[in-house]
Amino acid sequence: MSEMITADLVDLDLSADSKEAAARALAERMVALGRVTDLDGFLADVAAREAQMPTGLDGGIGIPHCRSEHVTEPTLAFGRSAAGIDFGAADGPADLIFLIAAPAGADDAHLTILSSLARQLMNAEFTDALRSAADANAAAALIRGEEPDGTGGVPEGIEDSVDSVDSVDSVAVPAAASAGAATGIATGSPDVGPEEGPQNGPEEGPRNGPDDGPAERGRPFRVVAVTSCPTGIAHTYMAAESLEKAGREAGVEVVVETQGSAGFTRLDPAVIEAADGVIFAHDVPVRDKDRFAGKPTVDTGVKAAINRPGELIDEVRGKAARGEVTAAGAAGTDGASGTTPVERGGKPGEGYGTKLRVWLMSGVSYMVPFVAAGGLLIALGFAIGGYEINKAPSVMDHFVWSQADSWAALLFQVGGVAFAFLVPVLAGYIAYGMADRPGLVPGFVGGSIALTVNAGFLGGLAAGLISGAVVMAIQRVRIPAALRGIMPVVVIPLISSAVVGFLMFVVIGKPIASAQKAMTDWLSGLSGANAVLLGALLGLMMCFDLGGPVNKVAYAFATAGIAVADPSDSAMKIMAAVMAAGMVPPLAMALATTVRGKLFNAAERENGKAAWVLGASFISEGAIPFAAADPLRVIPSSMVGGALTGALSMAFGATLRAPHGGIFVVPLIGNPLLYLVAIAAGVCVTTALVIVLKGLRKPAPGAVSQGPGGTDPSAPSPEAKQPVAA
Repeated sequence: MSEMITADLVDLDLSADSKEAAARALAERMVALGRVTDLDGFLADVAAREAQMPTGLDGGIGIPHCRSEHVTEPTLAFGRSAAGIDFGAADGPADLIFLIAAPAGADDAHLTILSSLARQLMNAEFTDALRSAADANAAAALIRGEEPDGTGGVPEGIEDSVDSVDSVDSVAVPAAASAGAATGIATGSPDVGPEEGPQNGPEEGPRNGPDDGPAERGRPFRVVAVTSCPTGIAHTYMAAESLEKAGREAGVEVVVETQGSAGFTRLDPAVIEAADGVIFAHDVPVRDKDRFAGKPTVDTGVKAAINRPGELIDEVRGKAARGEVTAAGAAGTDGASGTTPVERGGKPGEGYGTKLRVWLMSGVSYMVPFVAAGGLLIALGFAIGGYEINKAPSVMDHFVWSQADSWAALLFQVGGVAFAFLVPVLAGYIAYGMADRPGLVPGFVGGSIALTVNAGFLGGLAAGLISGAVVMAIQRVRIPAALRGIMPVVVIPLISSAVVGFLMFVVIGKPIASAQKAMTDWLSGLSGANAVLLGALLGLMMCFDLGGPVNKVAYAFATAGIAVADPSDSAMKIMAAVMAAGMVPPLAMALATTVRGKLFNAAERENGKAAWVLGASFISEGAIPFAAADPLRVIPSSMVGGALTGALSMAFGATLRAPHGGIFVVPLIGNPLLYLVAIAAGVCVTTALVIVLKGLRKPAPGAVSQGPGGTDPSAPSPEAKQPVAA
């Protein structure tokens, strides 16, 4: 096994002026050594990881990293920039850039070595030594933990800290032994780290043992923490190191469970029981979260633990002093509570706008399946029984097995029932995104009241936000320990439902209903140029972030108009324009890879084949791999084509009663031929723009052919995410 970093993987005069250029420059060194087989495919994976969360850290450090099918062995490249490169850190540009590449199937020992490096980046003496390294050999040796030639040894103070990132041969066995282990750090020597072996586990010594119960007098405050990030290589372990270091400085015992790529070892239940507080620093769901129930808890993102660990420790100590316990923890959450995609909506330190966006997307994401199922059932009912099927009697009173109209009525009525859940689900899961499970009851109640008073989707949005705010306010009240068990089951649902019901029925319900009616009337009156401009705007939004928040806002706006038994003609035109525009990006990328395949690498050409099906099915996310690899060319081109398609669809008067389905619901579309013309026009424009813009750039290495040892065209494509509707 070759060394993870060599002098050939070090650039002490990195001249790149952007994070993309820096990643490319370092990745090219990996390609030259055969560590990466497909440059653009690997960079697409790096960009996708970067899009999830910036990888810049305070202290002038950038750590772009990913796990990729295009990596042959765990590899680290290091660059030093005199001018600094912006990686999104709060304190400014980074001058030390570490590009970490891990194979998709990397073994635990190698991943642990990479995580060990991530920990050392929190050591100021280690980073200072890298800034003063005279040549590439010295920098590579320092990172490996070896004695650099001619330098007189590793700088004092970091000799022990870099031992754990030595070459694979020297550390593979102990690293494998401790891979993913929970790490316990108390007030002892700062040089003692989890990589020294399993003897540092929670069971070591009396300081972490079950005998040190929380009632013991005179002992240090104890915190258990969980850290995790999407890749599980860098931020997970840097956050753990940062918390442990801050704990030592504050005289607080900190035990961290790192839920990284190499797996994790659960903390000893006795250690959790003895803890006085809990810190969750994570950007992916915490596994087995119920183990920490009933403790004062701080829940935040992983970068907060890296940048301000002392504040988090002070915060959890303050909550413990005030006797604050989160409602979910007091109730004893099940393991599934940590698996929701909105659990961490509104992290401490985020702006109100960011929190609001996450909360609203929470409700929309849970509402979309009801829209799709209900809308398609209603559309099928119309297709079989005609547009008069909405006047059919209930199938409970009249259903003939042999009559098509009875089946059409059944489909229509089941779809109508599904549609009836839209507003309550929207409101309930907005509240859930704000306040977790205690927000569900008042949210659903408020959403149902919104339907009762004809406040529609606007009422659902208001009910969800109010419900979440009321529950969060109740949770701030200090409650005696004896009553905490009934708070989420009885007290919070009772009080919050009563408050939300009063506000929706008596205070804001009627004004919101009036606003909803005014918006509906405005949509119904759209015609001519106004309708075309609206179609263009919705097309731009659908193609801006390909399934992201802006895309979902446009989609929710369209589905709100048809979420009634008898939608207006204008509402159906808007739905048609939105679906048509959303199909453009993946279809255009598929066409571009077909007509000018030499502009794309092998992985992108494979993605192009899948994009035909995804685009035809109205799954905009089929274009994400292309946008992640080349956003400045793909996204603007997609927006132009999407705007054209949206405008043409509105101009042609195409209508659609189904909220999803792509070409498979063409028989349900009004003016279907012109609708397909609108889609084709947008696809052709986007394809032409992408080809022209890509043709103007210098071809990337490996774009045409890979040569011996190159990329296997059958290798899995870089898009790791499962596509979701719209």
